[in-house]
Amino acid sequence: MAGAHADISKHKRAYYAVFAALAVLTVVTVAVAQFHFSDVGNVAVALAIAAFKASLVAAIFMHLKWEKAPSIWWALAICGIFFIALLALPVLTNSDNPPQVQHTMWDVRAGAAPAAHTSH
Repeated sequence: MAGAHADISKHKRAYYAVFAALAVLTVVTVAVAQFHFSDVGNVAVALAIAAFKASLVAAIFMHLKWEKAPSIWWALAICGIFFIALLALPVLTNSDNPPQVQHTMWDVRAGAAPAAHTSH
């Protein structure tokens, strides 16, 4: 029983350390938001901090740090690839439009009647 108690104490220390790191990184996120890099720069810094915080949560609270099974890591890698592909999809499809054109769902030009729906 003494070994189990030591193991729990070790995990509790890791949980407290991650909690402290998440609290500090939240303050860092708010502090960095006060600086204006560029539109892409602000998003990149925010995503980098968020990704680091998410990796801390996944590694410690979800016990992935101690996971040895390769199937878990393959599943995570595949999910990550699909996640990046889904994030890239709007960027890739939006590049077809000229930069000055803003298309919306309810785009009706002044003076022009909306297109009639025809069924085929």
